[in-house]
Amino acid sequence: MKNHKVRFNLGRGENYMKWKVEHKNGWVRYYNPAEVQLIMKDCVLKNNRTAALKIFTGETTKVVCAWVICKTLEIKSEGFTEGGENRIKYNPRNLPYWELNGTDMDSSKVNEIISVDYGLYLVK
Repeated sequence: MKNHKVRFNLGRGENYMKWKVEHKNGWVRYYNPAEVQLIMKDCVLKNNRTAALKIFTGETTKVVCAWVICKTLEIKSEGFTEGGENRIKYNPRNLPYWELNGTDMDSSKVNEIISVDYGLYLVK
């Protein structure tokens, strides 16, 4: 793997509701959103649209279907930045794609995304 892969973990267990990060070197780590801020640069918003549509239409429940791929990742434990107005949302029960202010963001290339607690925000 040449990039970091970030997603929100909704699988039950000790890492429930944490950020799951697959680091470039292959390590997998989980981060509590209340304790860290992820700063992701040179990102692509990935989505398995087929799986997301099955969740959207009620054919299935939770399956992993979305993540952020980023070239660089910084994990801060203090001095957090505010999120602002550009929250990128993903909930396949509501919409089967990444969304920003009503726009489908699937496969979009984004310069910088930061996490604020459980949310992701586009940095302009």
